[in-house]
Amino acid sequence: MKFIDFRSDTVTHPTEEMRAAMAAAIVGDDVYEDDPTTNELEALAAKMLGKEKALFISSGTMGNQLAIMGQTKKGDEIIVSADSHIVTHEAGATALLSGANVCSLYFENTVPDAKMIEKSIRTKNVHHPDTALICLENALANGHVVPLERMAEIREVSKKHNIPVHLDGARLFNAAVALGVDVKEITQYCDTVTCCLSKGLCAPVGAILAGSAEFIERSRRNRKILGGGMRQTGVLAAAGIIALEKMTKRLHEDHANAKYLAQKLSEVPYIHCDPDAVEINMVFCTFDQPEEKIAAMAGKLLEKNIKIGGYEGGPVRFVTNNDITREHIDLLVAEIQNCF
Repeated sequence: MKFIDFRSDTVTHPTEEMRAAMAAAIVGDDVYEDDPTTNELEALAAKMLGKEKALFISSGTMGNQLAIMGQTKKGDEIIVSADSHIVTHEAGATALLSGANVCSLYFENTVPDAKMIEKSIRTKNVHHPDTALICLENALANGHVVPLERMAEIREVSKKHNIPVHLDGARLFNAAVALGVDVKEITQYCDTVTCCLSKGLCAPVGAILAGSAEFIERSRRNRKILGGGMRQTGVLAAAGIIALEKMTKRLHEDHANAKYLAQKLSEVPYIHCDPDAVEINMVFCTFDQPEEKIAAMAGKLLEKNIKIGGYEGGPVRFVTNNDITREHIDLLVAEIQNCF
């Protein structure tokens, strides 16, 4: 059964071109570093992200944790947004894998603030952990994009205190599209960066971690420790190459569809949705309806072969992606109204 899926941009199916490339991929053994397709993907990713080297990994979560493992020692502290993926959706991995302390800051609208970050850097004191890493996101989990000026300000703080910056760029290319810049204009402000190939770019599996050659060598070993040596990864890397070369160039379509969806939702009297607040491919809205009816909406839509995320008491999120059309959006809005 075919579903229309608005839950996330992770639900996309690989394109026919990807499937053909995967079937025809030349492979080796990536643990021996002789898988030619994976090597090609990593070289392409490093060039696009403006870093010395890149590493193909299984997920963005693995990338974030490798970045922390590779730039901290046990007992160090990282500075990160309290609303970040690292804090809220990575199962406490920072404590488990790196033994690092987390200084989590609550930023206004979750947009990082350089002054708050600088104030949180530990002084050299026997009672304090050492601040070892600043972790940022762009785009943010709430669908907003961090302006380049903010990135630059935080970079100046990091240089002043000699603290590296890691960027969780799960939707980095969405951020670049929203800002109207090449992705390197964002990554110039970080030492290491993770970007997902399976969020919006249609690759079935995988992410990229990029940084200095020395950092990537260390991360390759840490990836092995985590069980991430995946052998004939060229089958997956072939899709990743298409994701970077081609699918990054169509993300503006998802953004336009998200704006269209927000506009349609805003026309429903009991739905509050601001089309001007949509910056990437995410739409958030609230409903002037009883909570039990909002909670039941996902189940009712599923009966119509439409999938949305479950209600958790706050705004409802919809995400556009390569598999979503304007016709799907019109159908979603109509069926939502049938739920109330």
